[in-house]
Amino acid sequence: MEAQQVMTFGQEGLLMLLTVAAPVLLVVLVVGLIVSIFQAATQIHEATLSFVPKLVAAVAVLAVAGPWMLSMLVDYLRRVLQTIPSVVG
Repeated sequence: MEAQQVMTFGQEGLLMLLTVAAPVLLVVLVVGLIVSIFQAATQIHEATLSFVPKLVAAVAVLAVAGPWMLSMLVDYLRRVLQTIPSVVG
């Protein structure tokens, strides 16, 4: 196995990680920003007020985008497993 192949596998893996994690992270970031603005405007600083909306948003995004995320991961894993014989042999 050459160094270039290892770097390619690593690069594809990191790109897949970012692609799959981005929807959840972006939605939770936006919800957190909105809750923070609400807390600053109302002077309410309750810990659960910032945690619960983020949790609900993350679950909602996983419910909506979960099948897409799973299919992306399965396709990536299938490609990696199919290239193993050509890399080893």
